[in-house]
Amino acid sequence: MRAKLLVLTIAAIAISGGPLQSQELLLGYLPALAGPFATLSRTDEIAAQIAVDEINAAGGVGGKKIRIISFDTAGKPDQAVVGLRKLTEDDKVLAVIGPFSSAECRVVFPAGERAGIVTMSMASSAPKLAEPFTYGLRNTSDEGYMFQKVMKTLQERKYPIATASIAYATDDVISKTMGEAVLPKVMKQFGTDVKGSVTFQTQAFDLATQVSQLKAEPTDLVGIGSGPEPAVRLVQELRRQGVTARAVAGSTIGDSELARRMGDDGNGTVIPTTFYSGAGDKAKAFEQELLKRAKAAGIERSSASQFEAATYDIVQFFASAMKQAKVSGEPAKLAGERAAIRDALRAMQDYPALEGPISFGKNGDALKPVYIIEMQGGRWNLIGTHRAGS
Repeated sequence: MRAKLLVLTIAAIAISGGPLQSQELLLGYLPALAGPFATLSRTDEIAAQIAVDEINAAGGVGGKKIRIISFDTAGKPDQAVVGLRKLTEDDKVLAVIGPFSSAECRVVFPAGERAGIVTMSMASSAPKLAEPFTYGLRNTSDEGYMFQKVMKTLQERKYPIATASIAYATDDVISKTMGEAVLPKVMKQFGTDVKGSVTFQTQAFDLATQVSQLKAEPTDLVGIGSGPEPAVRLVQELRRQGVTARAVAGSTIGDSELARRMGDDGNGTVIPTTFYSGAGDKAKAFEQELLKRAKAAGIERSSASQFEAATYDIVQFFASAMKQAKVSGEPAKLAGERAAIRDALRAMQDYPALEGPISFGKNGDALKPVYIIEMQGGRWNLIGTHRAGS
């Protein structure tokens, strides 16, 4: 009889979210495994698990293991909100990694604010998306800040930047923002005459008409506002039609495999990134581990991306904040512990992250170093480094 009562008591505690459940600290994760940025998002979860394994191997947080619960948004804003609600209310996670895109963050950040839970994106970079919120954070820097570093580096290296044209996708939030606001504004700040622009749809395969328009008025630069897939098609068509203008872009095309996929067609392309594996031993070791795990999962990669590095660092940020807040993971304390995690992250200064020393600005975006890389012969080469906040 006593044995039966003990079994029933244990079962009741587990169902009600009592002490047994709090032996793990749960983090939510909102990957985008479909949509225009799927190629960038697909290995981020591997990076997150590397961080979890390292933290758990070192004793976890307060002796408790971290575990990730995922919900695939498919890159859709409405699905991202459904996922946030499920992770927050049903799974009772302490904080959420993601979502990936700016379109998703536009709806997830206000939903997270209402729920009182931190959501931290590893990729969203449309200007000022996190600024109105206290629980919405981004381990990214906005594209205006990033692209300024591109133009500054081109200017310092005396690359031709007198004239430019812009090609961008209109059916994606960040791509459209890049094409209509970020690229032209920053180019003009550096004295570049923006001659005109062409538009396309993300899934458009034939870009011959758009490139013909660009060819009709030659420029030094062609600014690209899109994800990596259309950028590959655009650059290939530019070279097929004999357009020699240098392609420049923000981090939206920052697929680590882009140089390999573009090959010689991409020679001279310049973009910003917040992760460069040559920056130090820690970065190189992370890249090697990521490539090993990706290969084991059937994904062939030649280098790690800034989005994977940012995802890894988000898990480390959360672990550090949970340690400071002395979280228990107990359901009765969930609201207060979620708020304490937010407060610890907001106060974080120069955290020694994989990407470099990182703090968060008042606008909710990370302040971190920016590396400028140029494509040549199927590889990325470092041509400029800008310290955090410069």
